[in-house]
Formats: sequence, structure tokens, C-alpha cells
Amino acid sequence: MALAGKQIVLGVTGSIAAYKAVELLRELIRAGAAVTVVMTESAQRFVTPLTFATLSRREVMTDLFTLDYEAKIRHIAATEGADLLLVAPATANVMAKFARGLADDLLTNLFLASTRPVLLAPAMDADMYRHPAVQDNLERLRAWGVRIVGPAEGELASGMWGPGRLAEIGDILAAVVDVLSPTQDLAGEVVLVTAGPTHEPLDPVRYMTNRSSGKMGYALAEEAAARGARTILVSGPTALTAPRGVEVTLVESAVQMRKAVLERLPEVTVVIKAAAVSDYRPARPADTKVKKRGQPVTLDLLPNPDILREIGAQKGSRILVGFAAETGDLVRQAERKLKEKHLDLIVANDVSKAGAGFSHDTNIVTILDLHGTLEEVPLLPKRQVARRVLDRVVRLRQRHNTTDPDVAKPETRNPKL
Repeated sequence: MALAGKQIVLGVTGSIAAYKAVELLRELIRAGAAVTVVMTESAQRFVTPLTFATLSRREVMTDLFTLDYEAKIRHIAATEGADLLLVAPATANVMAKFARGLADDLLTNLFLASTRPVLLAPAMDADMYRHPAVQDNLERLRAWGVRIVGPAEGELASGMWGPGRLAEIGDILAAVVDVLSPTQDLAGEVVLVTAGPTHEPLDPVRYMTNRSSGKMGYALAEEAAARGARTILVSGPTALTAPRGVEVTLVESAVQMRKAVLERLPEVTVVIKAAAVSDYRPARPADTKVKKRGQPVTLDLLPNPDILREIGAQKGSRILVGFAAETGDLVRQAERKLKEKHLDLIVANDVSKAGAGFSHDTNIVTILDLHGTLEEVPLLPKRQVARRVLDRVVRLRQRHNTTDPDVAKPETRNPKL
């Protein structure tokens, strides 16, 4: 009963995914919450208020102008005593109203009148979700402290495949628990996360890079901060907005990332190297744009510093987590990297698998440690994968705190590797 005693206002808007809100309501109640449902006029075209009233055993609120039995204005009364305003599904329309301060129905009035935490679960077609207006509204809401869960990627009502599906019910429920009963098991830790690609300049116009979007690293930073850690994010170039409460250093190249990481290393207790750092850089970047001459070009490359190996050589009591993006022979390659770079954990993923790797909102990973433990994590949203990784970090810290320091040295932890 993770939500025992919690009072939740569940807003349901006019999406084909409204029927999933019925299942969400049941799960919230099973978890111990008392739920009051608020439906927009459009939502009532998909599911009747009677369905929600029957399951919640409470009147469903639909009309802004109806007074309750104490003659209180409904948009004030509804949020009194509530712990959370949850809107699932949240359409592009209602999120636009929230982001611009419009209040033309009961739910939008509730949003403006409430001082409680707000959690939104967007649901819409893929092209609509990708539209700059929708993305701008989401960023504005996040900046105000509104939590967003999803959307998931998959088959949509239109028949398209892409982002826009309502997040899985389990993911929404987990996000609710995170908001209302946050785990603080990383309090006291200083976590440094690297994220994104690096750009290695060829000339003032061009650069070498890779396909990393930074989404996995940003999810790790957001999760670490939510669990009480002081969190430092060293990020290569991405299109992502930094998570709230995270200290951010933006860099371009691998050399800049190395400098930023090593400068912060003395204060750090956990390092998670999720960035996809370029292995090589041009030996002689041009000062001016290299003109096209219609002839083959030979490019001389220099190896970039191995930041992960360098940290591993001086990690001391820090917990060090690396990532390995592979396209085959996943476990063997991860085990080699785990040992050679003195890591405590390595998170390996096969980027050739559907739904995993670069640019996706989901991932499929295998987590290995020097004690021989191997954990297969199925296709999940990257925030959920981040939670699994940090769960392992917490367990490692507990082990470090109860183990003789000599036993914890990397070369003695698992002779098999």
C-alpha cells in the first residue's frame, strides 16, 4: 500500500487513451490512495463519469459552476487536502492551456488554483507530440516544476509508430510514488554524471560526433537528484533541458569533458560515465572552412583521452559506473571493459536492438558488476532504467560500508574476470 492515506485528484482529458485511466484509477486505489476524478467535457465522450464514480466511490467532478454541499467553489474545494494533481491522459490541448495560464473549465482552474505537486502523462499522435509548440509547452511546464511521465513509444491509434502513447500504468504509478513518497537513499552522495556526445572540430563549420542524444545520462542525473544526491551533470551538446536541482557544466569536446570531470572529481563520491565520448579527434583542425575540391581527403586522427580509465586509476572509495554501447558480443565486451577500467558496474546495451540505444526514450540493458552479478533489464523507459542502475549503486555503497577496504579493491573482487 505504497500510497496509503494519500489523496489524489485524477484529471482525465479527451484522448482515446482515456479508457486507460480506468485501469490507472483501479491501481491507485489498490495502492491505498483515495482518488477524486475530474473529467473534461471531451473526456466524457470516451468514457462515462459513471464508470469512474463506481470505481472511486466518489462523485466525478465535471462542472466548474456547480457548488458542493458546503457551497465552496469547486476548483478551490477539490484541491483542499489533496496531495497530488495527476492528469492522465494529458492532451496537447490541456497542456497548452496549463502552460499559458488559461482557465476555461474545471480542470484548468484546478491547475491554476492548486499549490500541490502536479504530474502529467501526455498522450497524443507522434507528429503532434513532436510539434515545436507542444515541446515548448512541455519545457515551460517542466521549468515550473511540473513532473512529466512518458509518453511511451509504440503503435498509436492512428496506426503510426512513434512517441505519443500514454505511459504504461506501472510507470505512471511509479512516478506517483516518486512524487509522494520520494526515496532519499542517495542523500549524502555527490553523484557526477556525464551525458551526450562530444563534438570534435574539423574546421569552424564541421565536426565529428556520434548518435548519442544524452537521454540516458539526463535520466540518470534526474533520478539521482530525486533520490537525494547532490548531482553534477557534465553534458556534451544535446537538445535536452537540464533536470531541476542539478549542477550543469556544458562542454563540446572530449578534452573539455575530461577537464570538467577531473576538476569536480575531488568532491564526488559516485561517477556515472554515460556520455558517448568520441574515441578520436582530428589531429589538425583547420582555422578556416575546408573547401570542397572534388578529391578524396585523408583525415589524420589522434586518440582522445580515456576519461573512464583515468578515473578508474584514481577512484579510491568512489563508486564508478561505465556504459558500453555495443552491436554484438555484449557480455564479453562489457566484462573486458569492466575489468580493464576498474569499474564497479557497467551498463551494456546492444544499440542494434529495436527500442534501445541512441535517441530512443527507452532502453534495454545488461548490468554487470565485479562480483559476477549479471542483471538483464528489459525494454523500459530510460528513467526506469536509471532507477535500476541507481538501485545497484545504493547496494554497492551499502556493501562498501560494511566490507573491509582491502576486500573492495578492484583486482581482488572477482578473480574470474
